[in-house]
Amino acid sequence: MKRITVSKTMQVILCLLILFLIVFPFAWLLVSTFKLQKDIIKWPPTFWPKHWTFKNYSAVFERIPLAKYILNTVIFAGFVSLFSSFFDSVAGYAFARLDFKGKNVIFNIVLLTMLVPFQIVMIPLYIELNLMGILNTFVGLILPRITSAYGIFFMRSFFTGLPKELQEAARIDGMGEFGIFAKIMLPLCKPAFITFFIFCLTSNWNDLIYPLMMTSSTAMRTLPAGLAIFVGEGVRETGPALAGALISMLPLLILYCAAQKYFVEGIAVSGMKG
Repeated sequence: MKRITVSKTMQVILCLLILFLIVFPFAWLLVSTFKLQKDIIKWPPTFWPKHWTFKNYSAVFERIPLAKYILNTVIFAGFVSLFSSFFDSVAGYAFARLDFKGKNVIFNIVLLTMLVPFQIVMIPLYIELNLMGILNTFVGLILPRITSAYGIFFMRSFFTGLPKELQEAARIDGMGEFGIFAKIMLPLCKPAFITFFIFCLTSNWNDLIYPLMMTSSTAMRTLPAGLAIFVGEGVRETGPALAGALISMLPLLILYCAAQKYFVEGIAVSGMKG
């Protein structure tokens, strides 16, 4: 009993240590948004501000059209996540549950695209969108991101583990493939669907290079691109940058808290079946 008690105590201490390492950076970010610039950059650093101030938040709203940037980011990241989740689910279902010629070859080619860095394709992509006349538009931002190799692989891993009997029973009842996918398979993959949606939303919400490259006007900037003006070459407005980062992080934090149950379940199930 004494050995078990010591083991549980060590587990609790380890969990608390991990929790501290995760929470402390966020706590530092939150407190630092109320510090003056000199208190943020001084050495040795201090956790609590010497003088509390809200100037960092007011500076963010005064220097950049924050509401417009947030709206642009919601449109860009939201629609990309919705389209990508749907199309990747359809493709993942096809690769997992349908038999067609060249399926394995095509899937391997899709996986190979994950090895190609974005920096290699960004110039050809820019030229392509320019020739199509959709640069600096939401269509140009969203269209290249409506599907991804990672999403196809992620959803295929989930569909592979579902019982084949469900699909066969639906076919016996006369249901078509799209009906099987929409009415049977898609509801069953709800945790994985929500998990990938959160992954995709987080990735596109925080993306800087892609939206910055595909937009030329201030009105089309997304939130990360707008906040970049506070920390650039010769510019170090750390306080407003931290305040903007906190504002940018809050919607994702709220979404994660709301969908935490599905997120954890989707990670566990997809991970085991991958």
